[in-house]
Amino acid sequence: MNKVFLSTLLLIIFPFISSAEDIIKHGETLTLKQCIQISLKMHPDITAAISTVNSSKSRVGQSKADYYPQLDLSSDYRKYSSSSGNTEHALDEYSGIVTLKQNIYDFGKTTAQVDVHKFNLDSSFSDLDNVRKNIIFNVTQAYYTLLKAGRDRDVAIEAVKQFTHHLELAKGFYEVGIKPKIDVTKAEVDLSNAKLNMIKAENALRIAKASLNNALGVPYAPVYKIEDNLSFSEYGITFEDAFRNAYENRPDLKSLIAKKNAAKSSIEVAKKGYYPTLSGNAEYGWTGEKFPLEKGWTLGATISFPIFSGFLTKYQVEEAKENLKTLQANEESLRQDIFLEVQKAFLNSQEAKDRISAAEITVKQAEENLELAKGRYAAGVGNPIEVTDALVAYSNAKTSYIQALYDHKVAQASLEKAIGVLRVKNEE
Repeated sequence: MNKVFLSTLLLIIFPFISSAEDIIKHGETLTLKQCIQISLKMHPDITAAISTVNSSKSRVGQSKADYYPQLDLSSDYRKYSSSSGNTEHALDEYSGIVTLKQNIYDFGKTTAQVDVHKFNLDSSFSDLDNVRKNIIFNVTQAYYTLLKAGRDRDVAIEAVKQFTHHLELAKGFYEVGIKPKIDVTKAEVDLSNAKLNMIKAENALRIAKASLNNALGVPYAPVYKIEDNLSFSEYGITFEDAFRNAYENRPDLKSLIAKKNAAKSSIEVAKKGYYPTLSGNAEYGWTGEKFPLEKGWTLGATISFPIFSGFLTKYQVEEAKENLKTLQANEESLRQDIFLEVQKAFLNSQEAKDRISAAEITVKQAEENLELAKGRYAAGVGNPIEVTDALVAYSNAKTSYIQALYDHKVAQASLEKAIGVLRVKNEE
């Protein structure tokens, strides 16, 4: 977490050091690792989370103020007259006072307040880590969505080529009188539908590119490419290990636990309202009606006993206890959600893995069927419907295979996010 904090802190210190063109070169090919690194530098959510951490640090410093002496300097000028109200004999009075105050003992109230803000600082660090992991997941998902859209577009282009070839074949058979006009008409309709699908695929590709740019935090990125690693890779982890690691690593759970600890300390802070406080004070000053002023000093200690505050402390303690109960309930709810999230991600990963094997076989079968249908039609024994069905089946099979690869990659990323440990290849 500290490495991420230091690297992203540069963005706050030097907010104008880079532009989109400086981060991404025109025509560059980016890997998933590079995309993640860019997002952790450029995404505004990281900047906001770091500012929250710095704000929490400042509150820790503020809460420590009562450990130190308080030094004040004041001066005063007054003009007054005697009780007779004779303004002709009005007098001037000048004064200057240096005051020193020191909290001596407050029954641990200051210490408890410092503990509260330290726990809140821990929570903000965990929130920063959670933001980081969410950004990594979003970039990973957008990255594979773009790869999937690109491959879907390629399948659509290939389908247009296949239907174009079939149309040319049908026209040739019609011109020599082997096939009827309806074969040409159907081939033209099939080609038009294929072109419509290609238009949709190209638009989906543009949307996927814009979504990745947004995930990177660089919406105005120049034209670039991404490395195609949309392939199957085994993810070796059991459900028991995933479930156990999730409770240990999830930053949102860590953040909530830190807030719960802060709430416990807040109860102690509220209870300190029942106890007295002891403080020391000293003053050194100058006063008089004319210069030079007379000097003087005082030194003392004050003990303050809270007698009655309108039940303020009582209600503050009750509020702090109820806040703790709320956080305890939220923690249990989050633990249940984590269990479900891990379970769903694990099952989705296994299901996508099984679909990949089945989809590979389907693609081979559909390709063989297409070659047979095209051969039958070229030999004059097939019909256009058979060819059309075979072409559609082949395109659908390839699309299903691409979808299975994509689902498996996203399921892996979802499982890593659910566990709280994103193991992106070559990320570190």
